[in-house]
Amino acid sequence: MIIPSALSSHRNRWRVSATLCGIIALVAESALARDFYFSPTALEGGISATDLSIFSNPNAQLPGSYPTTVLLNDQRLEMRTLSFLNGPDGALVAQITPMMLRQWGVKVDDYTELAALPADEPLPESLGHYIPAANCRYNFTTQTLNLSLPQAAIHALSAGYVDPSRWDDGVPVLFTDYAWSGRENHGDTDNNSQYINLRTGANLGGWKIRNYSAWNQTSDERHWQTIGSWLQHDLRFLKAQFVAGQSSTRGDVFDSVQFEGINIASDEEMLPVSERGFAPVIRGIANSNAVVTVKQNGYTIYQANVAPGAFEISDIYASTNSGDLQVSVKEADGSEHNFTQPFSSVALMQRPQHWRFETTIGRYRSREGSDDREPEFLQASVVYGLNNFTTLYGGLTAAENYTALASGMGVNLGRFGALSLDVTAAHTELAHHENSDGQSWRLLYSSSIDATNTHLTLASYRYSTRGYYSFADANHARQDQNDWRDDYYKRNRIQFSISQPFTNGSLYLNGYQQNYWGTSRKERSLSGGMSYQHAGISYHLTLSRAETDRGEDDRMLAFGVSIPLNRWLANSWASYSVSKSKNGGTQQNLGLSGTLLEDRSLNYSLQQSHSDQQPADSNSLYSTWRSPFGNVSGGYYSASGGDRQISYGISGAIVAHRHGVTLSQPLGDQFAIVDTGGASGLRFQNQYGIRTDWAGNAIIPSLTAYQENRIGIDTTTLPDDVDSNNTAITVVPARNAAVRAHFTAHIGYRVLMTLTLPNGQPVPFGAIATVDGAQSSGIVDDGGVLYMAGIAETTTVTIKWGTGSRMHCHADIRIPASSTPARIKMVTAVCRQEEQ
Repeated sequence: MIIPSALSSHRNRWRVSATLCGIIALVAESALARDFYFSPTALEGGISATDLSIFSNPNAQLPGSYPTTVLLNDQRLEMRTLSFLNGPDGALVAQITPMMLRQWGVKVDDYTELAALPADEPLPESLGHYIPAANCRYNFTTQTLNLSLPQAAIHALSAGYVDPSRWDDGVPVLFTDYAWSGRENHGDTDNNSQYINLRTGANLGGWKIRNYSAWNQTSDERHWQTIGSWLQHDLRFLKAQFVAGQSSTRGDVFDSVQFEGINIASDEEMLPVSERGFAPVIRGIANSNAVVTVKQNGYTIYQANVAPGAFEISDIYASTNSGDLQVSVKEADGSEHNFTQPFSSVALMQRPQHWRFETTIGRYRSREGSDDREPEFLQASVVYGLNNFTTLYGGLTAAENYTALASGMGVNLGRFGALSLDVTAAHTELAHHENSDGQSWRLLYSSSIDATNTHLTLASYRYSTRGYYSFADANHARQDQNDWRDDYYKRNRIQFSISQPFTNGSLYLNGYQQNYWGTSRKERSLSGGMSYQHAGISYHLTLSRAETDRGEDDRMLAFGVSIPLNRWLANSWASYSVSKSKNGGTQQNLGLSGTLLEDRSLNYSLQQSHSDQQPADSNSLYSTWRSPFGNVSGGYYSASGGDRQISYGISGAIVAHRHGVTLSQPLGDQFAIVDTGGASGLRFQNQYGIRTDWAGNAIIPSLTAYQENRIGIDTTTLPDDVDSNNTAITVVPARNAAVRAHFTAHIGYRVLMTLTLPNGQPVPFGAIATVDGAQSSGIVDDGGVLYMAGIAETTTVTIKWGTGSRMHCHADIRIPASSTPARIKMVTAVCRQEEQ
């Protein structure tokens, strides 16, 4: 690193600077005088000068490895560290391998001479030698490498495509991801409850083992449940996943069911990001410090404490890939309201000549605590894109007591969206050897209206004849067959979801209704809302209605406003909301919320409420701290009737890897293990509350599978004794992988050295400096001045300015003790010369 000349007090500074300016001016005119060469010996007085001839070419730099942004025909591909050597004219030449070209989408196999080269060795000739009209240009100033190739030499790639050879299975790892929440109620009746959710896993090579379990305790009982345990591996040649154990089918053609066995299914996340599906989002309103519980197929798959106000949950780990989610919101006063969140797929469409499939063989896995039958079964389905407008699909389910055939077609309606229609015919053997036959028709529709930016995310309708049973329904056991028949003869079902963004706001509307044969009861829910922001003030309006098949009915209307208080208190908001529900009366809330600490890792919410029902008045406090070692939350609620409640929660992960054991915030499916070689306290861009621990390790808890993920150090928070050559890394994790992200951090002093030779002359300008046993390097400035980072208290610096026997020296550096801290230490040393 060259230090600005102002730091040097050498008496010849202006003479050298003027000479350099002359060199630059002459080099700029090299088109007129290509053979011009200026001897750098004129820069030094009487000593062997540094060989600076390399810099006489404007594109020349020192060879080595540089972080580089790779472009293909001016389109960004990726950032990676590349090695460079000097070409005949001194310009840097990237060391590109055939494997790299394949990763960048080049048709290597179409060029015989190129395909015959070793895959991992640099090209011995220029790129244009192998591919006519191709060239490679490197810009050192912007550190970009632009490959220019004919379009015929490049594979047609979808947006977001990442070559499979870059998919990283990660490093061996053991981990436990945990979420513990609880509450204690004191008042007329004292009770308490606790919930623990555990996701435990191990990775070795491409194999991943997972266990998903939960523990629930109330004042009356304790209950442990295993939601699923499985072994998983990529099948990249099929763009699919292999799963063995307890899991669930995907639910494209048939309804998703849980099983114990083997499943092979296409993995859409291996496709470019533009071709992927969606995940469910749950929205609701809490009137106080509440507990939100989400169940699917009888399993509690999510539970958390939430602060008063609107909440949104988008990180659900569903136990199956489709199937309704039963949501319960239990308020601090014990009241509870429930609703159903439909969860299914959009219209079944596939790109032309593309297909996805699923095959499952195993034993049906019943709902938790039920006496359902668990027969062995085989299920297979396939979806194939016939052309731009038509997709065909079908499937088979076969078991001892059940057989079903399904077939359907999806149609691309262009600007009007996509629609699919299918029919499933099922034969079911009921109790007492009674047989039942029926059909179920399903219509799915999805659309986006570009003119208004309206998104009809999902609209579906299903009609089933009286004798139709799904595979899950057929396996439900009841002692009274007539009651069982009434409960599970599903007649028709309709659901939809619409969102409409507009300037500074958005609208949404979700609806669902299920009718049954043999009864007038129905299950339905409807929710809608609007959010709007103006001059920093946010408004929201929400309405909902939920009716269960047992006749329970609840309705709610809520309005809220949030005003920023940044002028008086940074990162804080004052809020007011009012809600009216059929079962809960009218409630008004006044609150203050915001974030604290430098990295905004501490959230808080203060709330005061008034209701027209008992208890009339209440106060609450809720706070969450996102630390590097996990998330900690706590809340307190008190009501005018004397009721009090304490809520608490801890969530995070423990990860064991080759560099030790690291505590983390809650993990996603994929995560990164950051290793800095011992630099503690480093923070990362766009990662709240995360920093390296005492060993220099950290966990980036959530990454996107099969896509580029950029991990960057927040350089504004680097400690005074830490520097890093690379401050950003790009990783591409495979599904469920734990990938390593290594940063080369230099831990030690930042030192400004003034170096002289034994004869009193300064070390030559432009000499290269390295530190024994480290990767630190630097370039000597005018006057023998050298800046380097990561220097130990005692070390040796080696200086070279050519290949001659007297063109190198060694300087012993000792950092003097100082009573006052300084960001940069000043050192003077004599560089001793020795014969090589």
